Amino acid sequence: MDTYGLIGFPLKHSFSAKFFTEKFELEEIDAEYLNFEIEDIHEIRRVILFHQHLKGINVTIPYKEKIIPFLHEISPEAEKIGAVNVIRVDRKPGDMYAYRLIGYNTDYIGFRDSLVPMLNPNIHRKALILGTGGASKAVVQALDDLNIDWLYVSRTPGEKRLTYAMLSQEILSSHQLIVNASPVGTFPHSDTCPDIPYQFLTPNHLLYDLVYNPEETLFLKKGKEKGALIKNGREMLELQARAAWKIWNP
Repeated sequence: MDTYGLIGFPLKHSFSAKFFTEKFELEEIDAEYLNFEIEDIHEIRRVILFHQHLKGINVTIPYKEKIIPFLHEISPEAEKIGAVNVIRVDRKPGDMYAYRLIGYNTDYIGFRDSLVPMLNPNIHRKALILGTGGASKAVVQALDDLNIDWLYVSRTPGEKRLTYAMLSQEILSSHQLIVNASPVGTFPHSDTCPDIPYQFLTPNHLLYDLVYNPEETLFLKKGKEKGALIKNGREMLELQARAAWKIWNP
């Protein structure tokens, strides 16, 4: 039986196993999907060696950047983005120690294709990206390709980066697309949200949360209260998962 799986820590929030298990049952595919909750990225070698039928791996927080040194090859798109969320495992028949790991990024595809139908090109010309981790890199690439100017928001200032304390009514009025690319608000910490001045949100704002568990995060609820258009990351998850399946089974 072919095996696929997800590496990350923690994984309580993830719906990937549910998505693929349902896919396998519906399409009568003889395969399994496992969660590999690893506390150290070096455990990836153990996962691969102890699961000899492992053909593909999804990568989530906090390993989308940390996994790169362990790869034998990386796609041009993932290299440009600087983060990997999909790995294809190519094995040499008869040799359990001979394998190649090839990294890809399908987060970019999932985010871009789920965002585009919601955009108003006359309004959503500038964006704020909350968080600077691996997931944010795919967001950056998609926004660049859509000609949407962007700024990071994090705890520390830097190039093209504001702190949460620097956010003002003026900044929010000129940046009407806000993307939460951080894990803040993810189950089981559903009572938390990014520390932005929600009182300055308007019906012209579009709030996109890469988090999909819970379905409506506190970040999205606060935006909805101000009349903003909101979207969670569930469609992004499904689109990137379908793209991953094509990589694993070309």
